[in-house]
Amino acid sequence: MAGSRFAKEREATHRRGESDEFGVVIVARLFVIDEQLQYYIHQPDVGSLCLRPAAGKIEMTNHRPRSTGPGVELVRRLSAEGDRIFTTRRARELAPSAGLSEGYLRQALHHLVRLGWLVRLRKGLYALSSTVPGVTPAHEFEVAMALVTPAAISHWSALHHHGLTDQVPRKVFVLTTSEASIPYSRREQAQGVREGCWVADVLFHFVQVRPKRFFGTEKAWIGDTRVTITDPERTLLDGLAMPRYCGNFAEVLHAFELHGSALNIERITEYALRLDAATVKRLGWVLEYQGFALSELKPLERHPIKGYRKLDPTGPRAGPQNRRWMIQENLLREDRT
Repeated sequence: MAGSRFAKEREATHRRGESDEFGVVIVARLFVIDEQLQYYIHQPDVGSLCLRPAAGKIEMTNHRPRSTGPGVELVRRLSAEGDRIFTTRRARELAPSAGLSEGYLRQALHHLVRLGWLVRLRKGLYALSSTVPGVTPAHEFEVAMALVTPAAISHWSALHHHGLTDQVPRKVFVLTTSEASIPYSRREQAQGVREGCWVADVLFHFVQVRPKRFFGTEKAWIGDTRVTITDPERTLLDGLAMPRYCGNFAEVLHAFELHGSALNIERITEYALRLDAATVKRLGWVLEYQGFALSELKPLERHPIKGYRKLDPTGPRAGPQNRRWMIQENLLREDRT
């Protein structure tokens, strides 16, 4: 479906001879000359540009456009400096050495995006495309780190990274704080979606928490980039609290089983006690179900809570009530197997 929709958008773009929200570049029989930026725009039979995710990377594939002028010289300078993702401020610092005046910089960036040399991530933030010689496409996790601060790869994306699920999420889940400024693309604004943004054909889904609940992260190398990601214990707890962002509750239970003896019981207990009471009780139920000794679960059992909470927060309020954990066991039989 997505590929078909993208193909239709691209075909319409060729007919219109203009750029669309996917980053598909103008295709027209034009040669444009500007005072400070000269470039060719390829004919349809010569080459066209499109953004697409490949092996976790935000990749642009094409026949490299022929371009001259200070705009492309800025791209060369950024590439030489290792600025695969950069801000307008950084471009302004390098503009004089590329022969670009400050007053022309924004227009030059606009042209470079339309030609496919750059990808606009959000206002004031860009990435070099893979059309730039020697540039490795940015991994989607690297892009996530640049889109919002603070940021940690989380939920279903973190489950997959830690090998706790065989399913590959169609979104990139990013944990951030309620104080962070979340980017939204025109597509989300039009659809009334307020949880994510598209970059090329990848949807980044942001999950906001209070600043004091932004913890339980670690650093990981993704290629040549170091990113922040929730550790296995925090990822499992996020699954208990918001299973819809990890596939479903059955998928979260399966992740607990996969982690098995590698689970750090002290760490996950400490994390849970810093979160909400419902998550504490769900964790206690899951660990007892997995065979952990009740003596190891006393801090979770003693934690106060008022009223019964659903084991699966997305499920119906039905099923037997477990008095030890104040949990209503609302799982289907197949969810437990």
